[in-house]
Amino acid sequence: MSGDRFTKVTSQSWGSRIGDSFKGIVVGLILFVVAFPLLFMNEGRAVKTAKTLKEGGKTVVTIAADSVDVANEGKLVHLTGLATTEATLTDPVFGVSEQALKLKRLVEMYQWKEKSESKTNKKLGGGTETVTDYSYRQDWADRLVNAESFEYPEGHENPDSMPYLSAMQTADQVSLGAFTLSRSLAGKINNFEPLLISSEKPLPEALESTATVLNGGYYIGTNSAAPQIGDVRVKFEVVKPGQVSVVAKQVGNSFEPYLTQASGTIELLQVGAHSAEAMIKAAEASNRMMTWLLRLVGFVLMMGGLNLVFKPLSVLADVLPIAGTIIGAGTGIIAFLMASVGTLITVAVAWIVYRPLLGVVLLVVAVGVMVMIKGKLKPAGEGRG
Repeated sequence: MSGDRFTKVTSQSWGSRIGDSFKGIVVGLILFVVAFPLLFMNEGRAVKTAKTLKEGGKTVVTIAADSVDVANEGKLVHLTGLATTEATLTDPVFGVSEQALKLKRLVEMYQWKEKSESKTNKKLGGGTETVTDYSYRQDWADRLVNAESFEYPEGHENPDSMPYLSAMQTADQVSLGAFTLSRSLAGKINNFEPLLISSEKPLPEALESTATVLNGGYYIGTNSAAPQIGDVRVKFEVVKPGQVSVVAKQVGNSFEPYLTQASGTIELLQVGAHSAEAMIKAAEASNRMMTWLLRLVGFVLMMGGLNLVFKPLSVLADVLPIAGTIIGAGTGIIAFLMASVGTLITVAVAWIVYRPLLGVVLLVVAVGVMVMIKGKLKPAGEGRG
């Protein structure tokens, strides 16, 4: 133990590890079971979204933003124009103001942070020894770091609260030509850029004795070149008026999500000038990405759950560490293969419901994988005459 680095060595007996591994079976079974509805519902969501966007691509009408045509009432419309506002947003604490769609205050405080790295070694007899290295450093953080949770809190105390919090304001009314954007559409405009504070701008009265203007923001502390725990820096960002493209249902001079026959909704906004076709394709790509991401999450949950269920086998064998390692590797491979089959079957069943032809094909693939696994697990001498 030296300076801001500490080492802690802990041991766990074989019996304690066995007990923990059996407790982990319950968690593993929960993860395994949860994976199935997640995978199934994800396929339903993906199909509904795909059908929704396909329908939207066929029915969307491109209109001009400079006038409201009542003939388009209730239709799915596409338009491009300048998103702007007459509102001036003002930060209530620092008095910073700007005519903008959004104004964001970003606050960071200088604090202690903890980092830990652990290495666990198996011992003869089934026990383990874990060596954990803890290190502490001072750095900026945008939220309060709870030093009481540190392994070694002494000498690494942080303030118990942030003097200021990050915050964001949004203009009450954002116009797009002759239209007014709904709150949900305006909320999708997030192309923030820095709002630099001039060094000539007077400091807020409450900060005159403690703050300075630094790098376009405020620094609250004694010396910015040598920050101390509790020092604060504040910066601002804005979303200025700019061109956006919208695909949504026209309702009066505003917009709502468009409900399709597939029971999905369409309400899209992209910064810049984009055609309706390009926006639909971007939404389709996003849907595919989300589908694969949730498939991966379902697979990981399933495999992680199975690993926990099989964990007692490797722990029991850890009386001889090499035996436990070999069994752990074997159960890991089995968990991977079983999770692969489980994922394929679940997706296949979902596709039989939502995409019958593709579902049957995938189910055949899953059965093939099961046959392969059975062949791999078959005893070497079985079947020989």
